Amino acid sequence: MKTYIPIGLFLALLLLLPVTGDTYVLRLGTIACMYAVLAASWNVMGGLAGYPSFATASFFGLGAYTGGLMMVNGWPFVLGMLAAGLLAFVFAFVLGVILLRLKGHYFAIASLATVEVLREVANSATGITGGGMGLNVPRVADISVLGEATIIFYVMWGLLLITAVAGLVIEKTKLGFGLTCIRQNEQAAETSGLNTMLYKALAFGLSAIMCAMAGSLYAAWVAYIEPGDVFDILYTIKPVVMALIGGVGSTIGAVLGAFVYIGIEEIVWRNFLEASTGLLGVLIVGLLLYLPRGLASIRRLRRYLSHA
Repeated sequence: MKTYIPIGLFLALLLLLPVTGDTYVLRLGTIACMYAVLAASWNVMGGLAGYPSFATASFFGLGAYTGGLMMVNGWPFVLGMLAAGLLAFVFAFVLGVILLRLKGHYFAIASLATVEVLREVANSATGITGGGMGLNVPRVADISVLGEATIIFYVMWGLLLITAVAGLVIEKTKLGFGLTCIRQNEQAAETSGLNTMLYKALAFGLSAIMCAMAGSLYAAWVAYIEPGDVFDILYTIKPVVMALIGGVGSTIGAVLGAFVYIGIEEIVWRNFLEASTGLLGVLIVGLLLYLPRGLASIRRLRRYLSHA
């Protein structure tokens, strides 16, 4: 419980960002919250169950187009978010029943392939999605740019809070225990009577809900989406790296890892623009090498240094 107090204070302090009146600060805060949602969502499948899912961008893009199309047809963006989450859950659950018969890198490759498949579907369905021309999404509200950015930030922050709480609840429930058993020894878990396929499909579906809702909110935020943008492979890779930085298997670690990554990325881009990509890669690899269990390794490292 003591671990949750500083995390709660940190999330509460984020609510003060709109006070700055700076749209750039709000944009950075919104991006950080969005990636924290994606990382914490990935942790349900990749961290607790131990299945290396690379389908995050699929759910994000599916949610973006679901929410965007509903807004185009006059629906409020909140209803678009809810519809995106529901559709993503059904899609991921059914997809999980099919793909989760695979294990290891076979599952990883198959889940990654769904990103490319959905991108091609969005590109081809010109009459619905706009294809390569993209889709113009109506504004959330007819107010100032700062006012709209503030609304988006608060909603994304709320989505992060719900995702974090849901992740912590899953960790403590029978579902979380079952997923941990699957990660440790799936064959033994199945032999003991656990319906491993149901647990994995549920985890896959639950991990898709918040990703899709974040994608829907993203579409409302940027007001224009196209397949190459919302089905970007970076929406799959970055959340995995963030979870690794924070500590795989921990919801709190995934959230913190997202903010640490965004902070490092921002510092590198600001100060080393020309060499930013390479330097960022070196820093991330260094963190993963010297902190193999993510930020959770710091306590062990501190203990080691004190006895050296």
